Amino acid sequence: MEALPDAAVLATRLKNTLIQYHNLEDEKWRVAKKTKDVTIWRKPSEEFNGYLFKAQGVIDDLVNSVIDHIRPGPCRLDWDSLMTSLDILEHFEENCCVMRYTTAGQLWNIISPREFVDFSYTVGYKEGLLSCGISLDWSEKRSEFVRGYNHPCGWFCVPLKESPSRSLLTGYIQTDLRGMIPQSAVDTAMASTLINFYGPVLANGLQSKLLRMEGSCLQWYSILPPKPPQCCELLRSLVQNTFNRNVIQIRPLQKPGEGI
Repeated sequence: MEALPDAAVLATRLKNTLIQYHNLEDEKWRVAKKTKDVTIWRKPSEEFNGYLFKAQGVIDDLVNSVIDHIRPGPCRLDWDSLMTSLDILEHFEENCCVMRYTTAGQLWNIISPREFVDFSYTVGYKEGLLSCGISLDWSEKRSEFVRGYNHPCGWFCVPLKESPSRSLLTGYIQTDLRGMIPQSAVDTAMASTLINFYGPVLANGLQSKLLRMEGSCLQWYSILPPKPPQCCELLRSLVQNTFNRNVIQIRPLQKPGEGI
């Protein structure tokens, strides 16, 4: 068994580091990429020879649901197609753990699969939540993976004051993939990766949760005795109003392992 860190000390130090990033003046950041809904900034990292990236955008879901899809747990594997495994190595308490996760190879495995061992901590922050992490120097390594390293990183998620059912998600990322990839290449790709995190990736993950809920409604409906036409119309209206979509658009549930 590895020598585990003092969880309370590491959690406090990590939280304070992320709050320090969150309080940096605007002039410290330079815009790296911007879309209609998401902005990515960057500044030289003080931790390694790369950049600290800041990402910010709005997610159409509640704070707890958004963070549940980011922090360690089964929801993360539901939507993150790059992540191939996630194991909790040690639980300190409900919101604090050591996890090991792996990512897929890229470009026909020219970029080798990566492995990370991170300390993860989730804590309340103002009206929302902060989920943060940092890699540990874990001696056990597997030859089929290159060990990457996440310097202090995290996600602040707070409800929008004018629309509490939506969330403002602000992230700070500084990842060293190591191996043979030049850090400059990682920095060039990171802004686009973070843009996609908000759009086709995280948003689709939350959308898949609704589809599973819809599918459950239809499965329940299908095992009931034969329904008269008025009951069919009533259930169709109920599902449509609940999920704000036309029932005709519902698709069968994916088989286990078929992520988005």
